[in-house]
Amino acid sequence: MLARHHDPIAAIATAPGRGAVGIVRLSGKGLAAVVATICGKPLQPRHATYLPILDGQGQPIDQGLALFFPAPHSYTGEDVLELQAHGGPVVLQLLLARCLEAAETIDVATGRAPLAGLRLAQPGEFTERAFLNDKIDLAQAEAIADLIDASTETAARSAARSLSGEFSKEVHVLLDRLVHLRMLVEATLDFPEEDIDFLQQSDAQGQLTGLRETLAGVMHRAQQGAILREGIKVVIAGQPNAGKSSLLNALAGAELAIVTPIAGTTRDKVTQLIQIDGVPLHVVDTAGLRDSLLPEVGEVEKIGIARAWREIESADAVLFLHDLTRQQTPEDPQMAQRYKAADAAIAADLADKLPVNTPIIDVWNKSDTAPAAVVTEVRTGVVISAKTGAGLQQLRQNLLALVGWQAAPEGVFMARERHVRALQQVDGQLAQAARQLKAPAPALDLLAEDLRQAQNALSGVTGAFTPDDLLGEIFSKFCIGK
Repeated sequence: MLARHHDPIAAIATAPGRGAVGIVRLSGKGLAAVVATICGKPLQPRHATYLPILDGQGQPIDQGLALFFPAPHSYTGEDVLELQAHGGPVVLQLLLARCLEAAETIDVATGRAPLAGLRLAQPGEFTERAFLNDKIDLAQAEAIADLIDASTETAARSAARSLSGEFSKEVHVLLDRLVHLRMLVEATLDFPEEDIDFLQQSDAQGQLTGLRETLAGVMHRAQQGAILREGIKVVIAGQPNAGKSSLLNALAGAELAIVTPIAGTTRDKVTQLIQIDGVPLHVVDTAGLRDSLLPEVGEVEKIGIARAWREIESADAVLFLHDLTRQQTPEDPQMAQRYKAADAAIAADLADKLPVNTPIIDVWNKSDTAPAAVVTEVRTGVVISAKTGAGLQQLRQNLLALVGWQAAPEGVFMARERHVRALQQVDGQLAQAARQLKAPAPALDLLAEDLRQAQNALSGVTGAFTPDDLLGEIFSKFCIGK
């Protein structure tokens, strides 16, 4: 534990701005003396006490509630004091200043400060101390931030399940089975002269197969949880006037983007967070794609096209929008051919610039005004009308399926990309162990090492083997008072 983890800390624990209630929180060892100084009297543990909170000159700052939680029965595992007052920013700053002042005020009787060294907390430091003091594990700590940041009800419920320990329980079950398997291998290594073959007698192969099957289920739910947490970036791409802005408005259920029949109306990206079945989607409307060398393309539109390609290249999924009304133009057959050629050029560029695993959905728009014969000719993708809403529900479901959303919401716990990578590493190590175990003459020392590496990777999910720099990165993303 670093030296700074022994310092008493204080912070405003509620969000910036005005509100009905605001909270100032302190945590550290031996808070009782400073509690009496700030509150004017000792407090009964875990009972809310209504009292005036006075400044150093005895003048009231506010009337509020004070709660004292002696260690170890507190959020951080240390002594914790919470002052609940009116939620004005000035009031809370005065309360925080009073706490810092009271901690350093020399007591005449003892000649010492009640809580010397009290300092402002760093982001996430209260939760970091809860983790370091074994009140929660790392996966639960991350779930606290995920619960605060949840953008949909499904994400919030999944984060709450992780916070309650459901994800951690799954990991610990895997760990127990993995440790038992390691024990069998180590026993065979330590006692090679014994007649008993520990691995065969204990069905090590069967145990390893069962372990990998259970891991596959946990990985699936973790991948679903990562989708819930991170959301999906969906970029709408296509030629000018294909209806990209209309589709964004239809998916969002609001008039967010300007829609006109003038080509090149959208010059910069328009992003909106929406949800489909509780899954957050960051939908990006982009400038229409066309050859920047065309004489009618101005400098501003060229910049918009370049930005559109940058958004497309970083997308989790692309909706490639086609205009059905321009697939067949009896009054000008060459126009339809030019439109189809331009679509083909965009498709080639998408194939060239996107990672092979980025899904592309062909979306055929304006089915409400296109000739019926043209609509029936569509063989791939989804036919929609952004104007009437026809086909949008099918588009939503296809989009979720393509990006990997399959689980029932109540079976998902919140997870992060870090967790998914760790579980994938475990799966890789167990796959190597399985190959070793199936060999005619297994190299038991290599098998033991594969299992050890798998255990370390799995333990990293809950924080048993986690470097300090990773902890710093994780907790630095929390809010100050948490």
